[in-house]
Amino acid sequence: MTSEKDARRYRVGYALAPKKVRSFIQPSFIHTAERVGIDLVQIDLDKSLIDQGPFDCLIHKLSGPEWTLQLLEFHSQNPRVVIIDYPDAIERVRNRISMLQVVQELIINHKVSLGIPKQVFVESHESISDFVKSEGMNFPVIAKPIVADGSAASHLMWLVFQETGLKELKSDTSFVLQEFVNHGGVIFKVYVAGKHVSCVKRGSLPDIEITEVGQSEKLLPFSQISNLTAHAPSDASVLRLIDAAEIPPSSFLNEVAAGLRQALRLNLFNFDMIRDTRMDERYLIIDVNYFPGYAKMPDYEKILTDFFLDLLEPKASDSCETS
Repeated sequence: MTSEKDARRYRVGYALAPKKVRSFIQPSFIHTAERVGIDLVQIDLDKSLIDQGPFDCLIHKLSGPEWTLQLLEFHSQNPRVVIIDYPDAIERVRNRISMLQVVQELIINHKVSLGIPKQVFVESHESISDFVKSEGMNFPVIAKPIVADGSAASHLMWLVFQETGLKELKSDTSFVLQEFVNHGGVIFKVYVAGKHVSCVKRGSLPDIEITEVGQSEKLLPFSQISNLTAHAPSDASVLRLIDAAEIPPSSFLNEVAAGLRQALRLNLFNFDMIRDTRMDERYLIIDVNYFPGYAKMPDYEKILTDFFLDLLEPKASDSCETS
């Protein structure tokens, strides 16, 4: 006979753009969730949120004042529904300066050290060289839009090899200059879903020698990075770099993830980490993304469903005790 606890099902509503739905809500995810009593329910973006449901949990990756108001109204009338995550917390990681400020404030009790590359916020082109000099930054540097909202414009980045290249930057908006740090051509993408943490290795920009800086183009868009040097790495050599790279200690990654989760007040995010080859046992976080492409993470279906159960089962127990 099926007990009431075993029969309990949870409804997780998701409000996502069509492209995100296609990549994230895959049949394998739906089936994995269903097997543990979770029904993934698509929220109709053409209808008012307050008129939809019921939900036990709501996940989303939408923005804008209208959506924020809908979420606040929904929360006020459904305070027991878990909302992942709140707009004010998400807003912090949409800014490439504020997203990394919390990293500098983390206290990590580990033999491995953590930091961020030198970076500076540039509001206008007029004083850009002064900014770089005042921060003691070395070339090359990476120029990134200040806004990180997942749009095509937010991915327009440049690698600037020389000071003269700064004058050729074409940007109508404020941007960030971040010092490029050699890191062995490998980046560690660390996915976080509540207390669940998973690290994936990916190929990155190749190391740049000091002698190459003066001989290279003044700046290059990231779309041309494969032509950085005359000896651009082949696919096979990149794979060898990735295979040889050692993933940071899991205890270190878990501690960093827990610290960021608490400081950012976010549950669904990832951070990009590199190993600073200038120092032993030092890692740098270069980016934080809200609600990343979890489908690229091995076994993402189980990790996400376990995350939902972590949130919902305690609330169900509390509800039974108070009823």
